[in-house]
Amino acid sequence: MSKPFISLMSAALLASLSLVAAADEMIPPENAARFAGKDGMVCGKVEKARYAEGSEGQPTFLHMGGSFPRHTFSARIPGSARGNFSFDLMSLEGKTVCAIGKIQRDASRAEIEVTSPSSLKLANIK
Repeated sequence: MSKPFISLMSAALLASLSLVAAADEMIPPENAARFAGKDGMVCGKVEKARYAEGSEGQPTFLHMGGSFPRHTFSARIPGSARGNFSFDLMSLEGKTVCAIGKIQRDASRAEIEVTSPSSLKLANIK
């Protein structure tokens, strides 16, 4: 193999490793909107857990980054995914959790749609 090819492969490997490391970094709820369109892990205290039974899709929201309705981030669990969780999502209120996935943004805040328990973790933040 030629040196330029090895250098190119090494650079590609380092770039892919840095992307993996970036996905593992905890993003505070207040900064989540800056990462809209990217995969990330947003971690914060669930200020309010709310089951929006009357809303389309009957989602459950885990609001972080301030009190509802002035929060800066939400983890949204569609009603169709509620059965995927073996625990009551409302029990997460007051706990520090991480939502992992693609960060989306609406007019005023960011959110991650969570459909699997593997995309929602209790956090150990000191």
